[in-house]
Amino acid sequence: MADRPAPFDLDDPKLNKEIDEGAFQSGNYPYEKKLDTKKYEKTLLALQIELVKLQSHLSAEGGRVAALFEGRDAAGKGGSIRRYLNYLNPRQSRTIALSKPTEREQGQWYFQRYAKHLPTRGEQVLFDRSWYNRAVVEPVMGFCTAEQTEKFLTEAPQFERMIVDEGIHFFKFWLNIGEKMQWKRFHARRHDPLKQWKLSPIDRKALGMWDEYSEARDRMLDRTDTKHAPWTIIRSNDKRRARIAIMQCVLSNIDYKGRDEKLVSDIDPEIVQSAATFLKHHRADE
Repeated sequence: MADRPAPFDLDDPKLNKEIDEGAFQSGNYPYEKKLDTKKYEKTLLALQIELVKLQSHLSAEGGRVAALFEGRDAAGKGGSIRRYLNYLNPRQSRTIALSKPTEREQGQWYFQRYAKHLPTRGEQVLFDRSWYNRAVVEPVMGFCTAEQTEKFLTEAPQFERMIVDEGIHFFKFWLNIGEKMQWKRFHARRHDPLKQWKLSPIDRKALGMWDEYSEARDRMLDRTDTKHAPWTIIRSNDKRRARIAIMQCVLSNIDYKGRDEKLVSDIDPEIVQSAATFLKHHRADE
């Protein structure tokens, strides 16, 4: 890849200069700096107000929202979910981040332990990683067989068809970052005593498997991007722009009383892409 960083030691407190200087625009990111702080905070708060309006609508109408947040480690999934849920009622809006399956769960239908967490009337459920572990993380790390992954890629669109046909508002987000940005964020985690827990042995191993993850991701997008459950790609080198875009994508796709049409529909096409557009261009970008 054109901007492949030179290997460096995560334990070294000094960040490699090449990585530091090239991180933000790695992956051919379209902006040179973060969204202005004042603009970000103003827009974020306005969108969080819209999410409260949406919550009221879902409660009154019995609507349901399920959103999957996928992406490489350090892509910004957890932070995006936290900002989304910040002012929402925890009894109606929750995040699901499952640990590895128990022995009992390993003997179940693969989708079973996820299905039980889908929303009931008036609820929003945000998955911090989801059943798509079987499409990317597990095959790359050798945690499942090729046959299991193939079975998953065949069954996932069928499972998601049932979710959509049930009337659940369903969203699938892939947060995409450049390789240098991932290295920079991993380094920051390693040397921040409040974030060291986020850096696992699997994360370290993943640093040397960038291409394997890319191939698995592309296969997943190609096989599971459907009309009834499309993928939305969020370019997330700038977490601020990514968080705003995610909220707008949800809000603009659900009708509710008092919706600020201009705010929710002003989605940055440089940040939000369809899977087809991403797959067409990403090899040149990465």
